[in-house]
Amino acid sequence: MITMFGIKNCDTIKKARKWLEAEGIDYQFHDYKKEGLSTEMLNSWVKDLGWEALVNKRGTTWRKLPEAVKESIDQASAIEIMLENTSIIKRPLLVDDASNKLLGFKAEDYQDFVNS
Repeated sequence: MITMFGIKNCDTIKKARKWLEAEGIDYQFHDYKKEGLSTEMLNSWVKDLGWEALVNKRGTTWRKLPEAVKESIDQASAIEIMLENTSIIKRPLLVDDASNKLLGFKAEDYQDFVNS
């Protein structure tokens, strides 16, 4: 079973969910804005993907951070920021039963992910 992590009203999430449904792929959706995100879960993502990949520096949440925070961000502060404000996490994130992970949405990458 594939789990998609993200925020329900995100446009990229909507595109990714539509793609999975059109392909007839079973998945669970975990809205970490509503259902929360554990420190353990986030730490495992950081370990596998790196905090730099997980922090969405193109979104409004990043832009609203004080310059001093952005300039001095490191893994520990990034984890703290992501736990406090999940909107800053790049999305969607797919995780399969084998703990393989895919961050972002591109149809061709999704095709490869579900077929692996």
